[in-house]
Amino acid sequence: MIMFVIFGATGKVGKATITRLRGEGAPVRAVLRDPAKAAPLAALGCEIAMAEVGDADAMALAMRDAAAVQLICPIDPRAADASHQMMQSIERMAEAIDAARPPRVLAISDYGAHLTIDTGITSLFRAMEERFRQCRARMVFLRSAEHMENCARYLKIANETGVMPSMHQPLERPFPTVSAADIGDMAANLLLVDEDHGPLPRIIHGEGPREYTALEIAAALGRLLTRSVVARELPRADWPATLMRAGLSESYTDLIVRLGDVHNKGLIEAEAGVGEIRRGRTELSAAIEPFRPDVRQAVS
Repeated sequence: MIMFVIFGATGKVGKATITRLRGEGAPVRAVLRDPAKAAPLAALGCEIAMAEVGDADAMALAMRDAAAVQLICPIDPRAADASHQMMQSIERMAEAIDAARPPRVLAISDYGAHLTIDTGITSLFRAMEERFRQCRARMVFLRSAEHMENCARYLKIANETGVMPSMHQPLERPFPTVSAADIGDMAANLLLVDEDHGPLPRIIHGEGPREYTALEIAAALGRLLTRSVVARELPRADWPATLMRAGLSESYTDLIVRLGDVHNKGLIEAEAGVGEIRRGRTELSAAIEPFRPDVRQAVS
């Protein structure tokens, strides 16, 4: 029996992949870290496996008999050394791949992972791709643009102040973004169609139907909140303190700040001449619509 093994099954991307696969009648083994989250996936007809990302043996066991495996490398935004933690996770994943030897692996990567300059958190995805290239499996790297759902983090402050502080600068510069659900659906499509792409990794870039500016994002938040919202550039000197006030560790904050600097140079894009670009159908307003009830509760 063809079995698709999905790690990160309770995340936005993983859940979307599983929903699509099960909708096509494909057998799925959902890999979780928390057994309390198993019930909804079991109700979809998934087989359930438990494995911590840092446990290569448990991960390899979860990959047994897989026709294809989908991996997403988690990074804890509150970790004291976020970079070290993710590098350890990447190594454990690679060890599990080589132990289980699934014929195909689809790894969720990041826009800009091809760049050799320091890109903060995106440099870690470059390291992931480089390590996974050494594994004995056919690889697909699905590089995701920034998730539209990240915009929801601004809803509370926008509702209270009418201002959306933006690290994307200048405000009128468009940048690629995509719904996490669309990335999950793209991943399912890639898993369902086993194309022979030879020994080199296949690279797919995933982004939404169009690019957005910070000005357009603020307008979308305003429509959701039914109030006027304007975008304002957050001064570069204020980035670290603002991110840490939001609960990010100093280490993770540094990764995001370095990425922001590169983003604002317009360098975080699809790799020119490599792979292909697939576009989701979800517009920004639809991606953030599910967050509306949370905002009303937060400000009530």
